[in-house]
Amino acid sequence: MQVSTNDFRKGMKIELDGAPYLIVDFQHVKPGKGGAFVRTRLRHLQLGSVIDRTFRAEEKVPLADFEERRAQFLYRDERLHFMGLDTYDQLARSEEEVGEAALYLKEETEVTLLYHKGAPIGVELPTFVELRVVRTDPGLRGDTASGGSKPATLETGAVVSVPLFIGEGDTLRIDTRTGAYIERVASG
Repeated sequence: MQVSTNDFRKGMKIELDGAPYLIVDFQHVKPGKGGAFVRTRLRHLQLGSVIDRTFRAEEKVPLADFEERRAQFLYRDERLHFMGLDTYDQLARSEEEVGEAALYLKEETEVTLLYHKGAPIGVELPTFVELRVVRTDPGLRGDTASGGSKPATLETGAVVSVPLFIGEGDTLRIDTRTGAYIERVASG
């Protein structure tokens, strides 16, 4: 199936030169003279590399043909291990193959495994995950929600910027698309 460059959206998956790409960002440009065009930033779904590419307005590009399978993250050793929720088949991937998604994976997280032409190529996380803070500087008396930020290391190894009142042991809701702190989750 083909899609017009005028219909591009963030998160859309297209195929270029036989390889699957994710549209990270796009911008429609209509210069004073000459034809309109679409500037895009694309992430290669197998390699993780990011490229910039310009398309003519209304140019047709094939949508990537993906198969999505629900899975659960089991554990990590030197590889990351997943189990298909429909077939119970297990799949092991390296951190390089999983990419940035590895920073937000904790045991029992449900994910979507992406397959392109029968081969696993990526992991789609839920939009938000809840992770516990394992290391951060202690908050000082008088710190407020609007008083600045500090780095915090989460249980998965990810480091996020958090308000000064966040302490070790707090559980946080994190946006996996941006890696941003959203809120502290009430415990219990």
